[in-house]
Parts: sequence; C-alpha cells; structure tokens
Amino acid sequence: MTRLAPQVHVDRDAIARMEALALQLSQNERVRLRLGDGRELVGTVTQMPTVQTFYDADGREGINGVLDLDADLDDGRLHDRNRYCIWLDEIDAVMRVPDPSPPEPSRRVAPPDANAPTPEA
Repeated sequence: MTRLAPQVHVDRDAIARMEALALQLSQNERVRLRLGDGRELVGTVTQMPTVQTFYDADGREGINGVLDLDADLDDGRLHDRNRYCIWLDEIDAVMRVPDPSPPEPSRRVAPPDANAPTPEA
C-alpha cells in the first residue's frame, strides 16, 4: 500500500467522521456508496478499512483510509476484475444493500458444511 494520499486530514471532526465510516464498512457487507463527486457505487467490501497515517504530495502527515470495494453489475453479480479503491474522505454516505443471491447448497460430503443451507428432499 502506498504511503501517499491525495488528501490527508488532521482535524478531529474529519478523522472521527472517517472512523465512523470505517465502522459501517464491515468485511463482506454489500453497500451502496454516495461519493462526494455525485457518483454512486454498489459492491461488496473486501475488508474493513482502517484509518491510517499518510502523507500528501507536499509531505504533510495526516489521516485517511482506503476502502476496497468489489463492484456489482446491475443485476447484483460481481464484476470480473472490477475493484475500486476509494479514499474514506471521498465517501458522503453508506447504505447497506441486501444480498441478491441466496446461499447455494454445499457440495462438500465430509465434513458437512454447517454454514450452507441443507438441500430440500
């Protein structure tokens, strides 16, 4: 991961806002994001982001964070190789989105997969 960010923050309110955003972005959560530039992205969080120390182009030290998001197609399927890296300070809003596909029955024979739904007889 790079140590450079396009923008870093030292203001307590900005840092607290990014920390609160990070807590809304749990791993494997499906979300719709509204970004500061007006775009909306829908996808799955690959891992919960953390706020960290970065440097901006002028060498100033401050805080930001990166969200890795696997983007969805319009029908809810994941894009092949379409991952976004989004700076936390670019996110205006986070909305949870339900998972459109139910889990599939496990094909594993032994040991049984306790997390998979049981096939109906």
